[in-house]
Amino acid sequence: MKKVNSLRWVEQLTIGRIAIDATTEGIQKVEFTEESLGGERNHWTNQCLTWLARYFEGDTTPCDIPLVTIGTEFQQNVWQALRTIPYGETRTYEEIAIQIGKPNAYRAVGNANNKNPWMVLTPCHRVIGKNGKLVGYRGGLSFKEQLLAHEKRHSH
Repeated sequence: MKKVNSLRWVEQLTIGRIAIDATTEGIQKVEFTEESLGGERNHWTNQCLTWLARYFEGDTTPCDIPLVTIGTEFQQNVWQALRTIPYGETRTYEEIAIQIGKPNAYRAVGNANNKNPWMVLTPCHRVIGKNGKLVGYRGGLSFKEQLLAHEKRHSH
């Protein structure tokens, strides 16, 4: 993914170290990292850190921070669908494919899910295999399992 004049900040959170790339328009990327802490921040970085802190305290409010989208139309449709999955719930790749009007594109949905640039903010961790098993997560299945367990503990 091409970066567009972004600042990068790395923060240690309860679940691990997260890097946030922000532009003047919003958040471009959130990912797990092993990079050194620190970097450069802006208003959107601060908003993202505040939202993440609330999320990890159990706040179920969906992310409303502007996200800088770089991706194909298909990827953007998948990412938008991910943002409709309620906190504490899951969907299958097939269900997302049906939701975006491409019922046979569940593998392509998996690929788009893997390229989601906003881990946690756009909840790709809420997508599971048709058999109910945890499959595929760019941050690792351990992180996916932790995020889902966290949401299960805090959902109403």
